[in-house]
This record gives sequence, structure tokens and C-alpha cells, in this order.
Amino acid sequence: MTKPTHSRREFVAATATAAALGVFGTAGLSAVSAFATPQPQPFVPAAGLIPYGSAVRAGALESDPAYREAIVANCQMVVAEGEMKWADIRPARGEYRFEKADAIIDFARQNRLEVRGHTLAWYGGLPDWTNEISSRAEAERELVDHIKTVVSRYRGVIPSWDVVNEPLVDFPESAASLRPSVWTRQLGPDYLSIALRTTAAVDPAARLVLNEYDVEFKGPRFAARRKALLQLLRSLRDKDVPLHGVGLQAHLFADRDIDRDGLQAFLNELAALRLDVLITELDVVDYELPGKVSERDALVARKAGEFLQAVCDVVRPKAILTWGLSDRYTWVPIYFKRPDGMPNRPLPFDADLKRKPLFDVIEQFRRRPA
Repeated sequence: MTKPTHSRREFVAATATAAALGVFGTAGLSAVSAFATPQPQPFVPAAGLIPYGSAVRAGALESDPAYREAIVANCQMVVAEGEMKWADIRPARGEYRFEKADAIIDFARQNRLEVRGHTLAWYGGLPDWTNEISSRAEAERELVDHIKTVVSRYRGVIPSWDVVNEPLVDFPESAASLRPSVWTRQLGPDYLSIALRTTAAVDPAARLVLNEYDVEFKGPRFAARRKALLQLLRSLRDKDVPLHGVGLQAHLFADRDIDRDGLQAFLNELAALRLDVLITELDVVDYELPGKVSERDALVARKAGEFLQAVCDVVRPKAILTWGLSDRYTWVPIYFKRPDGMPNRPLPFDADLKRKPLFDVIEQFRRRPA
């Protein structure tokens, strides 16, 4: 069958404000939240375990008690699926709206969960007003002001940020093959160092991560992405740009083979650069797998296991996060709806919040001895 041409990135860019709208609607957006940055509760992971976490939606946390309880019971950290992206926080020029982001911070604080920040500099998820940015000076002013405002608000509360998200085009020729955006149009590749240096200046204790996808599969496009990403990382290091880690999104496709050798060579290069590795958005797109649930769940778990085995045999990830906990809330059916009409099952818990083999595989790897 012909695969959809639209990507997850197109979907998220177009709907960055929608993930948590249910809790606030439009009525609650007339005034900036009076949120006061809380004193963070200490996060102490179980000895020897890799922390596990999930992307969350503020609206679901508010409206779905069973989902909220499952997050608390099974996660050590959370990341906002959309609520900390530009479109949610900066709906209008000169305006900052933190209600939805603050709701996730409050939820995490109350339940002693760590929060990862996502994301500060991305080509997607931008509000329409950013199309009016027309000069280098204006672009740098807006980017720097955004990072200063957001990062300072959560300084001491968010210890790790996806500062730069998805900088490379799908089939890059080199590190210079950056995705077109207002940032590359006006700032060129300098936007990367501006974003990273500004974040480090605002919160020197924060761990700064560059987050990217499609580096784990076999094929020329994926090899090109690994090569270009390494070039980009080395160029940042050569310029003494602060960067602590690389996020592997790991949106796995059931019909794509994991390039174990290529991925492990890439990870060894990251280790040589002394960069941490985080798995930031793991799920398995299952729209081409057999319909029988038990068989499909086993194949999803096997694919994730192949990836985690390849990674963990080389490096110990600082965290493993899935892009959602339950099939009840997932981006996958928007663009990869199954042709047989059955629900997609890409995540560790099903739509009834029942544990699946994928969660068992994640538990297996996060419990491996250091």
C-alpha cells in the first residue's frame, strides 16, 4: 500500500496548541497564570534503574483520573506533548501564556515526578505571527527573549531541556542541511548556538539536549542523517557551544529494520564526544502489522527490544521516555490509521490502561545492571 506522505512532525506542527486545550478551552486564556515557580521536590530514581517517563497532555491529566493515576504509578518523569511549544506559550506577539505548562509542572511537583522541557528552538509548532519576523535582529531578539522568559520561569524545576528539536532535513547532504524555518531564514545555522548559549546562560545547571529522529534504521536516508548529525554535533563542539546530550526520538516503524551496526557506530561517536544519550519519544507505528492483538503487541515489543538492545549494548541512556503512556492518547492514528479499522496500539498501555508487552520490554532494559 502507498504510505502516507505526511509525517508526525507535520501533524505536531499543525496541532501544537490542541493537545491540552480540553482542560482550559478558550475561556481560561484571558489572563496569564499567576503561577509561582515552586520549590522542586527532590527526584530520586530507584538505585540502578534508568528513569522511565512519558509525554503527557494537560487536558487528559485534568479530565481523566485513571490516566492521571497510571502516569503517577508508572512514570518517574514527564514531558509536555505540546504545552511548552511556542504556539501554546506565545499565541500572540509580546504575550506569554503559561497556564497549560504550569498545570503540568504542578501535577509533576505534587507527585514528585521530574519534568523534561520540550522544546525551545524548533522549525515547527510556531504561531502565525512569527511569519512576520523580517530581520536577523528581530529573529534573534524574539528567540532570545522566549528562551530567557521560559527557562527562567522553570529554572530549578526543569533540569533537562530539548533546546533544539529536529534541526536536519529528512535526507541531509551535510550538517548544513537544516530545515527551513524563520530561524534559518533570518539567523542561518547560528540559531543553534544562540539557542544553546542563551539556555546555558539562563540556567547553568540545566542539561541541554539536541533532539532528533530517524537515525536508527537501515537505508541511505538514515545513514545520511547519522552522518550529518555527527557533523553538526562536532561543529558545535568545535565552537565550544554548550551541549550535554542527544535525544533519540525513536519513533519506530514496524516495517523498517534497525541498523544495529550503523546505530552502534553512531552511539560510539556520541560517547567519544562525551554526549549523553536519552531516548525521548519511543513508540512503534503499527499500521502495517497483523490485526490480531496478541500477535501485534508481541511484534511491537520485539521491535522496541531490537532498538533498546542495540542502544543499551553501547551506552546507558540517561532516560527512556515514550511519546505517551496509553493508546488512549497517541498521535499515531492521525496519519497512520490501520486499513482494517482496528485501533492503533503503539504505546506501553492499551486504551483501557492495561499493561502490554512493550512496557515489559522497557522494564527489562531499564533494570539492566549499569
